[in-house]
Amino acid sequence: MRHMNQSDTSNSRALVWFHRDLRNFDHAALYHALRNHRQVFCAFVFDTEILETLPARTDRRVEFIRESLVELDAALRKDGGALVVCHGKAREEIPRLAAQLDVAAVYANHDYEPQAIERDLDVARRLQAIGISFADFKDQVIFERDEVLTQTGKPFGVFTAYKNAWLRKLNDFYLRSYPVGNYVNRLSIAPQAIGVPTLQGIGFETSNLKALRLPVGMSGGAQLFDDFSERMDRYKDARDFPAVKGVSYLSTHLRFGTVSIRELARHAWQVGGAGAETWLSELIWRDFYHQILFHHPHVVTHAWKVEYDDIRWETGAAADALFAAWCEARTGYPIVDAAMRQLNQTGFMHNRLRMITASFLTKDLGIHWLRGERYFAAQLNDYDLAANNGGWQWAASTGCDAQPYFRIFNPVTQSERFDAGGKFIRKYLPELTGVPDKYIHAPWKLPMVDQRQLGVVIGTDYPAPVVDHATVREMTLSRFRKTPG
Repeated sequence: MRHMNQSDTSNSRALVWFHRDLRNFDHAALYHALRNHRQVFCAFVFDTEILETLPARTDRRVEFIRESLVELDAALRKDGGALVVCHGKAREEIPRLAAQLDVAAVYANHDYEPQAIERDLDVARRLQAIGISFADFKDQVIFERDEVLTQTGKPFGVFTAYKNAWLRKLNDFYLRSYPVGNYVNRLSIAPQAIGVPTLQGIGFETSNLKALRLPVGMSGGAQLFDDFSERMDRYKDARDFPAVKGVSYLSTHLRFGTVSIRELARHAWQVGGAGAETWLSELIWRDFYHQILFHHPHVVTHAWKVEYDDIRWETGAAADALFAAWCEARTGYPIVDAAMRQLNQTGFMHNRLRMITASFLTKDLGIHWLRGERYFAAQLNDYDLAANNGGWQWAASTGCDAQPYFRIFNPVTQSERFDAGGKFIRKYLPELTGVPDKYIHAPWKLPMVDQRQLGVVIGTDYPAPVVDHATVREMTLSRFRKTPG
C-alpha cells in the first residue's frame, strides 16, 4: 500500500471505498481521490465476512449503517455522485468493481484491527495483480501507529505519558479539515449505483433503533454534537452519573465515522476549560487504544501483560451459570443488573457502568475478561475492538496502564456514589421502584416484613446476590497474587 501523488494519477478514474467513515466531508480518502483524479466513484460493501459473524439477524449496528448510507448516498447525489453498495466479501467486491469501472486507483482510509489490516492488504494485492493502485490514509484518529512514540522510539504503554506526548505534538496542522467541497464536481455516478438495499435485502430485520431515537447518519452526528457542545463545560462533573445527561452520546457516530474526529478534537482544543479538556482526554484514550491494538495485536485474545495469561479464571458449570446471570441481569446487585438491562435493551451502556459491570464479572465472579469483552462486542452499538478490548483489560487489570488488581470496585458503594437516589436503577429495574433509597443499592438488606409489604421479596421478585462481595474480593486478590508478575 502506498500514497500516490498527483503526477501519478492525473486525468484518470478512481474509486473511494468507504467503510467506517460514512460521511462526505472532512474525509481523507475522498479528498485525495477527488484532488488527484478527473472522475471519482464511491462504494461501500456490506461485507459478508463480518455480517456472517453477527449473532442475530436483528442488529442495530447494521441498521445504523444502512440508514447512514441512505443519507450518504443522497448527499453524494446532490453533488453529482452516488454510492455503489455491494453485498459480498469486500476482498472480492472491491477489485471486481474497480475493474468494471476501469479505475486507476482505489482509495480508502486506514483501519487498525488485525482482520481489517489483513483484508486491506489482500485487496491491495488483488488490485495490484490487475494493474490498479491502492492508497490509504489516516482518518479516524488524530495520531496513529508510529506518530506518537517514546523518546526511545517505542510505543507508549502508559496513558498519561502518551497523553502528554500527544498534546505536545498537537497543532493546527493535525486538526485541519480536508476541503472535500473544493473538488466535488469530479464525483461521478457509476452504473452500479442503484441505491442502498433494504435490510431484508442483505438478510437482516428491523431492530428497535428508531424506537430508541438514536439519530443516524451525518445529520444525526451533527445534532448530537451541537447538543453536547452546549453541555461540554459540565462534562467533567456530569460524566460519571448514568441518570444525568452528562456524556456526548457520540460514540456510535465516532465508530462509523458519521462525524469527523478532527472537528470534535479541534472544538474541544479550542474551547478549553475543564469540561472540554476532560472530553479531549477521552478522545486521546481512543487514539491510545488504537495504537495499542496496532502495535500489540495479541491483545485481541491475550492479556497485554502476558504473565496474566496464567491467571486461573473460574470455569465449568458454576462459572457458566454466573456468566449467564451477569448477561441476563440476574446478579442481585441492582447497579450491575440495571446496567446490563440498559445494554441488552438499547445497545448502549454508560461508561462508568461499563467499568462497574466489567469489574464485577472479572473480580466478583472471577470470569475471564474475554468472555465479557465478546458479550459487549455482540451487544454494543458503538462496538470498537480497540476501545472495548482496552476497557475490558483495564477493568480486569490485565492491560496497559490498567486498574491495579488490588483496587476492586465494590458494586454497592459504586451504586451509592454514582446513582445515589437510585434513579437509573429504577428506570431499568421497575420491580425495585418502591424500594426506599436507603435499600435501593442493596435490597437484600431490606427487612423481610418490608419486602413482603412492597412486593419485592428477594430471591423471588428480584434475585438474591449471586456472590458475597467481601468473600470474592479476597478470592480475587489471591488469584492475582498467585500469578507471576
